[in-house]
Amino acid sequence: MPQFSYEAVEPSGRTVRGSIEAENATMVLGKLQNLNYTVVELTEGRTNKGTSLFPKKSSGRIKLNSLVVFSRQFATMVNAGINILKCLDILEAQTKDPVLRPAIEQVRKDVVGGSSLTDAIQRHPNVFSKLYVSMVRAAEVGGILDLILDRLSTFLEREQEIIGRIKGAMIYPICVLVFACLMVVAMFVFVLPTFKEIFAESNAKLPLITAVLFMISDFLRQCWYVLLLAPFGAVIGFRQYYKTAQGQWNIDGLKLRVPVVGELIQKMAISRFSRTLGTLVNSGVPVLRALEIVAETAGNVVIAKSVDDARNSVREGQRLSVPLAASGLFPQMVTQMIDVGEETGRMSDMLMKIATFYDSEVEVAVKALTSLIEPMLIIVLGCVVGFIVGSIMVPMFTMINVINN
Repeated sequence: MPQFSYEAVEPSGRTVRGSIEAENATMVLGKLQNLNYTVVELTEGRTNKGTSLFPKKSSGRIKLNSLVVFSRQFATMVNAGINILKCLDILEAQTKDPVLRPAIEQVRKDVVGGSSLTDAIQRHPNVFSKLYVSMVRAAEVGGILDLILDRLSTFLEREQEIIGRIKGAMIYPICVLVFACLMVVAMFVFVLPTFKEIFAESNAKLPLITAVLFMISDFLRQCWYVLLLAPFGAVIGFRQYYKTAQGQWNIDGLKLRVPVVGELIQKMAISRFSRTLGTLVNSGVPVLRALEIVAETAGNVVIAKSVDDARNSVREGQRLSVPLAASGLFPQMVTQMIDVGEETGRMSDMLMKIATFYDSEVEVAVKALTSLIEPMLIIVLGCVVGFIVGSIMVPMFTMINVINN
């Protein structure tokens, strides 16, 4: 009897993998469907070298803007009364994104084959996040797909706007920093060797500061490849360390403790937490499931741990505001507004108000950070230039005195 390896998604959203012996793939699908599993990949054979009975997931990363346009257009067409299959057909034809287009094509084929829209999009996790899938599932249950897609579009547009503001604010400081580094390296490699030859011909005794400067210059000229490889090595080492559980916890915790930057990251996390949870709850997703999705999409393991602890406390009957306040990561204003929302039954409204408030706080924090970066760059560059000029001028004055005497 052939062996079939499968990858499926449980009703809770957890991905499971295993193998089943059956006469054919139809029997395997029947067994998995009886378990309420959503099959993502089904392969005949014990290893991955077997023949796949499902198309592979689309690969690559999707642009956020493409997903925003897709969701907005999908919502508009559904609201106009167009059949879902026709909507997907139209969207596939006009989408140019190389990652999204094949995903839409496969989603349409799966829906034609009898899958629900939720099951179809769930097979493309690199395109449709767990947040997206959960909201579409709630939309199909409630029959409000156009409304949910419109909320998703608004949510994604807001995320895109925040990311765009941060990137735009960082462009100028980064350009200045890169240009300054190139100029400093050019001085060490091309300018300082000329002064070194002049001082060598004069047989003047060099001060320690000048000797150190020339040592750095010689090192950069002789070991220039280190200058190129060091950044790559640092990036690779950082990524490898961040892949470990302890490394991820240490780095994410450090991010929250860095002055100014930590405050910005915390405000961004609170804004994302509030908007995601508010959007999910408002769309009919159960609170426990919504908190699980929020923890998975937090982007910081320290914050994710606090949200997961809050979820466990809510399961035991506590209010959400209590464990969030105990974590120390959520300001008192946030927990009090959530507490009021729980008492009045308007938690989603309160969460959206918190998100709006912290969006403006993030914008202010970004402006403060960029205004702080510019003078810091000037100070650092001034120190570097002063060090170089001082190192050159001191022996020159000595040479002039020797000549005068």
